[in-house]
Amino acid sequence: MSTNRFNSIVIVGGGTAGWVSACILAKHLESKNPKSVQVTVIESPDIPTVGVGEGTWPTMRRTLESIGVDETAFIKQCQATFKQGTRFIGWNNSQERQTYYNLFSSIYDPGEFNLAPYWSLGLAGEARSYAESVSAQGIACDQFLAPKKITSKSYEALQSYAYHLDAGLFADFLKNHATTHLGVTHLPANVQDVLLDEQGSIEAVSTDEYGEVSGDLFIDCTGFRSLLLGDALGVGFKELNDTLFNDRAIAMQVPYPDADSEIECVTLSTAQPAGWIWDIGLQNRRGVGHVYSSRYMDDDTAEGLLRDYVGDGSKELSTRNIKMKVGCRKQFWRKNCVAIGLSAAFMEPLEASAIFLVEAAANMVADLFPRNNDAMHHAQEKFNKSFEFRWDRTVDFIKLHYVLSPRSDSEFWRDNKHSASIPASLQKSLKAWANHPVSKYDFSDINEPFPHESYQYILHGMGFAQNLGNIDSYPNVMQAKKCFENVQKATQFLCDELPTHRDLINRVHQYGFQNL
Repeated sequence: MSTNRFNSIVIVGGGTAGWVSACILAKHLESKNPKSVQVTVIESPDIPTVGVGEGTWPTMRRTLESIGVDETAFIKQCQATFKQGTRFIGWNNSQERQTYYNLFSSIYDPGEFNLAPYWSLGLAGEARSYAESVSAQGIACDQFLAPKKITSKSYEALQSYAYHLDAGLFADFLKNHATTHLGVTHLPANVQDVLLDEQGSIEAVSTDEYGEVSGDLFIDCTGFRSLLLGDALGVGFKELNDTLFNDRAIAMQVPYPDADSEIECVTLSTAQPAGWIWDIGLQNRRGVGHVYSSRYMDDDTAEGLLRDYVGDGSKELSTRNIKMKVGCRKQFWRKNCVAIGLSAAFMEPLEASAIFLVEAAANMVADLFPRNNDAMHHAQEKFNKSFEFRWDRTVDFIKLHYVLSPRSDSEFWRDNKHSASIPASLQKSLKAWANHPVSKYDFSDINEPFPHESYQYILHGMGFAQNLGNIDSYPNVMQAKKCFENVQKATQFLCDELPTHRDLINRVHQYGFQNL
């Protein structure tokens, strides 16, 4: 390892985590300049990528734009579609299959004017759900409408959005972009050994094709194995199965009935007896999977429920079984090694936080990049503190869905509500929110992964009971009424203006978006 100026980053592992990290770091650190920090990705040619449907957050728009990706090319080459949130089905009641939304856009920023207490006290009208009272997106998504028009500029829109994408195609797309435009070196090879120096830092990795590859900072993107941080540097793993019970998934690729089939503009999450089923619409197919707990359901039963959900033709479709290692490393940065992606932590994909946390980690490494050994401790300390907080809050938010669900039709749902399985921090928040509106002051930390709005959508979508007093004690009743009226007008306007999702995707392939 260099004793003076750091000038090289070695990323071990490709996939989404490896190539998102490579693009962010190379762009931020100007790796195209041979005199600047150089980024190398060592990727095993023997580990195939699997093209499952994955969801992202709106942050991905900023990431792609910042690294110089053309949105039209990305959508065409990654089978990408638009995501405006998540529709939860059957989480409220196993029989009625009630739905609620967690959306990306509210008409009014709750940090500036919080409509939630006025909705809770009935000012929006009893028939309107929380989501349709504060946002146009849910109703637009019910009609399969896109968040923008073909005349919109790249990365701009009438409604906030993220993407659904094919993870395998996305990794290949970023690999080409990184090596062609950002100065990243790609070494297809298997790592055979990790070499440490006298201080216990990583000096080099030994590969089958390129011998020893040395570096100053190493990024571990080797997945659940955590070859560098876990195996070589001995950082332990903290399991969270007593809080988050789901540890298995069965995935399936489902073709559309025909080429003109409507495309959902949200992720569908349908509750099951011991977990839930995701349903993600890509351009050419749906990515569907059953996330469940092996403690409460065996694999054959889980697969049967998945095939029942898919319906006609499911018997001819193959499945992929995934064992999930739920938890996180006890440290995320040790010595000169940082874990990003599955090598750092994994929580069930209920709110699609995985890729967002890869983006957040890569951006933070780029901002804190230690220029020499003397700067390493500061960067490590800040990073570990930040991601300990982020992962704790992610656990809280995922667990919130299960704690609030009124379902009690199986042992899985009942056990999720036992206080012993609920983090103390979440219990404290729920106790406070029972008597006070969710406030921006509950989310004042810059590292907060889930915004104020997301908690409101889940709490009020699930029917969380609050004792908020009398409407007469709130000062802005007339303003709130006007805001609720404006939301309905905006909803009507957007539903009249926006194209269907399928139509927009077709037009992107034909015309493309305007470049900024």
